[in-house]
Amino acid sequence: MKGSKISLRLTLILRVVVPLMLAMAVFSYLLLWTVEEGTEKRLQQDVELVARAIRLPVSYSLEQGWAGNVEQALASVFQIRQVYGAYVYDKDGKLIASVGAVRPAASQTEVERLASDRGGTGEYERIEGRTVYSYFLPLVGPGGQINGLLQVTRRHSDFAEDIRQLRAQALALMLLLVLLTGGMIMWGHRAAIGRHLQALTESMARVERGEREHRAVAEGPREIAELGKALNGMLDSMARAERELVARKNAQAELEQQLRQAEKMAAIGRLAAGVAHELGTPLSVIDGKAQRGLRDPSLDEKQIANLESIRYEVQRLSHIIRQLLDFGRVPGQRRRTTLSSQLVTAAATAMEGEFERYRASLKLVEPRSAPNLEVDPVRLEQALVNLLRNAAQATPGGQVRMSWEEVGDDVQFVVEDDGPGILDDVRSSLFEPFLPPSRLVKVPD
Repeated sequence: MKGSKISLRLTLILRVVVPLMLAMAVFSYLLLWTVEEGTEKRLQQDVELVARAIRLPVSYSLEQGWAGNVEQALASVFQIRQVYGAYVYDKDGKLIASVGAVRPAASQTEVERLASDRGGTGEYERIEGRTVYSYFLPLVGPGGQINGLLQVTRRHSDFAEDIRQLRAQALALMLLLVLLTGGMIMWGHRAAIGRHLQALTESMARVERGEREHRAVAEGPREIAELGKALNGMLDSMARAERELVARKNAQAELEQQLRQAEKMAAIGRLAAGVAHELGTPLSVIDGKAQRGLRDPSLDEKQIANLESIRYEVQRLSHIIRQLLDFGRVPGQRRRTTLSSQLVTAAATAMEGEFERYRASLKLVEPRSAPNLEVDPVRLEQALVNLLRNAAQATPGGQVRMSWEEVGDDVQFVVEDDGPGILDDVRSSLFEPFLPPSRLVKVPD
């Protein structure tokens, strides 16, 4: 479904402001029409009030035959500035006095008809091509008889001018009201909705540019605040999913590395087993010949020492071959009960030559009791030998201390030396045979 290209502001104008303005226009028209009707009626009432104001003096002067007073009473209506003309007729319909720009022509029949309405009557008529509003009021004598007719006129243009002014004022007021209403609506939209939606849009743009840690500020009306919270929740879910994906990739990479390492170690184990098997036979032959040579009683001490040295080195090579064979096997398959002190003594004896070579001394700190261990003695002895060899290499001419004690259900072996220590990144490789010493010893600062 395609989204609309019309903005929320334009939609608000078309859906709210325009209908509201149309409704206001219709209401203003009806109100103006009502006011115009009332204004015209009020103007007609003004003419009626003028006529009734001069009715008594005109009627009395007409009864007394004072024509001058009649003219004077008619002339007084022009001080109001709302009268176009004033006229007095006798009971025969003859115009006997008039004040105004034009003189109307009324027949006796018409005068009698108008005078018959004792309450007065008003109507529009044309006098010399001009539309005027005339109010007719009968003049009544002391005995109640009608002795004449009073006519007061006002131009229709005066009515139209007042109505035009009223319309202009109403139109200006309506336009002002429309502008104020539209402006208040747009300001309200901006204050209540627009700026919060703009902030959400800017937040989404920042996230799109790569600011994954940015979060929108959940403020404004409840619906918009919930929209901001939903956006933040979606971003948090995406961040969690990305972290989980990275963790899975790292775990997969680690498993692949472990698999490659296992395959590599398996290949090395097979190679080591083959090499050990090939070296075992000639070493056995050498050891056998040296042993038979020692049985010769004619040998001097130097020859005997040389043959003993050969047998010692053959034993060392045999020990290395056993390590190769053990390295190629699955660990943990030859466990048996072994005395811990025997393992320590065997490892120390095997390293006597190394300590002499590096002019280092070995001190064994024996515990109060020698606990028994359920271990593979060959592999554990190998580990202790590696530790002692590394300690001797790390502290030439120094002292190495080896202690062991029972800690709970375990036995803890401790090898200490005066050297710089073992690198942290190779601690997990301590049980691997044939590890170069340069990888284990820290370089002194």
